[in-house]
Amino acid sequence: MDQPVRPPDLSARPHELTVERVMKASPSLLYAAWTQGLDLWLAVPGSVLMRPAVNEPLYFDTGSADKRNPHYGRILLLEQDRRVEFTWVTAATDGVETVVAAEFRKQPRGIRLRLRHSGFPTAAIRDLHQQVWPEMLERLDEVTGAA
Repeated sequence: MDQPVRPPDLSARPHELTVERVMKASPSLLYAAWTQGLDLWLAVPGSVLMRPAVNEPLYFDTGSADKRNPHYGRILLLEQDRRVEFTWVTAATDGVETVVAAEFRKQPRGIRLRLRHSGFPTAAIRDLHQQVWPEMLERLDEVTGAA
């Protein structure tokens, strides 16, 4: 029997960010990069523990081999080639569950990736992530655009 998805209650943590970027890759390649290839652009290679299915846990490290930054979460939503949503817990979120949602939409010139990261406990923590996400999406575009 399938367990119901239990998204976190973000009502007491209203800080969020949105980053958009027009990507070169197809929605299917972007979806695969988020569900099967996090270690190609976001995570330390070999650190990802993830089965792309709703309600499954995920784990990965960012940073470098000598200074790891563990990330934990669980998958909330998967819409093939359209949307990925998961929780994200790390020291940089003060250990609270935030939600990352990535949407892929076709437009005349490429695919618009809209990333929304919500549930930050403070504006300062949101601002830290606001600085990093554009760099990560640029890296994703480089990796998937070359494929």
